[in-house]
Amino acid sequence: MADEEKKVFDIESAASLVKELRGSFNSGKTKSYEWRITQLKGIGKMIDEREKEILEALREDLSKPEVEAFMSEISMTKGACKTALKELSRWMKPEKAKTSIATYPSSAEIVSEPLGVVLVISPWNFPFLLSVDPVIGAIAAGNAVVLKPSEIAPATSNLLSKLLEEYLDNSSIRVVEGAVPETTALLEQKWDKIFYTGGPRVGRIIMAAAAKHLTPITLELGGKCPAVVDSNVNLKVAVRRIIAGKWACNDGQACVAPDYVITTKDFAPKLIDVMRHELEEFFGKNPMESEDMSRIVSVQHFKRLTKLLDEDNVSDKIVIGGQRDENRLKIAPTILLDVPEDTEIMREEIFGPLLPILTVEKIEESFDVIYSKSKPLAAYLFSENKQLHKDFVNNISAGGMLINDTILHLTVSSLPFGGVGESGTGSYHGKFSFDTFSHKKAVLYRGFGGESSARYPPYTPGKLKLLKTLNSGNILSILLALLGFSKD
Repeated sequence: MADEEKKVFDIESAASLVKELRGSFNSGKTKSYEWRITQLKGIGKMIDEREKEILEALREDLSKPEVEAFMSEISMTKGACKTALKELSRWMKPEKAKTSIATYPSSAEIVSEPLGVVLVISPWNFPFLLSVDPVIGAIAAGNAVVLKPSEIAPATSNLLSKLLEEYLDNSSIRVVEGAVPETTALLEQKWDKIFYTGGPRVGRIIMAAAAKHLTPITLELGGKCPAVVDSNVNLKVAVRRIIAGKWACNDGQACVAPDYVITTKDFAPKLIDVMRHELEEFFGKNPMESEDMSRIVSVQHFKRLTKLLDEDNVSDKIVIGGQRDENRLKIAPTILLDVPEDTEIMREEIFGPLLPILTVEKIEESFDVIYSKSKPLAAYLFSENKQLHKDFVNNISAGGMLINDTILHLTVSSLPFGGVGESGTGSYHGKFSFDTFSHKKAVLYRGFGGESSARYPPYTPGKLKLLKTLNSGNILSILLALLGFSKD
């Protein structure tokens, strides 16, 4: 048994797996409403029955507080599953489409069909939610699925492998554990869709691998998500919501966490004072001892973050925090003021508990700061100014946007979640997940009546005149032409 578990998963193994799943898909079993509903119910049952084990795995991988893990991983995954169960029959129904006079008489519809055998590669930061949520969409759309969870969250990865085998149909849904070699073997195969959540560096590798087979992809990446704070705000509420989206959200290790704040020079001291007070309210006088924050995921990521902090012209900009403990993989909530734009911390996505505050003379100048960087996955604005709201929405390009809060747009299943530009391509959540894993097939129905000789040779001036009349859209001219009369 142990020898079987240690068996190398190589290119041949991956090819065999895809072949097996393609056979299952081609049998038609995954296309039925009954199969899809049964698998979705299996996921719901899995979460209900094994919630404690899931929370324990998240605690082991990231020291996630139970309440935070429940809200961000358990509750959101259950919500996605419930939405799919409730709406699936409606999502699967063909959508009626209008036809033109050129096809009269006819009817048309758009049929959602599953893509086939799909690969989901998930990240370590929300290792349960970001693994199961896209799998829910893939199953709802009727696909066979391979999930490759992140090896950087090994407890959750191992648990997912066991639970999906126990609760779902293994002939059509599989989990492959491992690291770079296993992922590389999977990427050598021809898939009908690859869905990847992670960073842009690996995203480029995924895109290049997919290009070999012209495989469609969804890339959920990240970027430097700005939070613009106007002076015209309820400052206490604004600060608490920024903290909730940064340090109470996996300690800043989230693709939608505020990466930096922009405010005016005059307002910055007041903002920092309130942030200092609220951080102490949330995490105590010594946040390094707080049990209400996740830890940094690994030594490698810890060293990456401390390197950002220790760069010249950065370490002297710390106004709050800065404490660190490599043995416990903890860094205190750290706020920096007016870090130079050419430093590494302002060039790369931080993905941790560090938050630079940049200052401008006028709040409208914050737009130019955001324009100078790649399009973010999310952008946040705190202001009571309705015109500023309008300008922000109309002029700032981002995957998603939230006014006067952070991260909560992810909980709204009627909104698509995805990036733009370097922050990603494609989107999911709710019906958008179903659509992401579906092909929208155009179908036109005609009978054998309604023949028109104008479409067939030999072509004559009269036929051309009729076609031009039909193309004009003038109802009177069309009626006269069909009756054999001319308006001229």
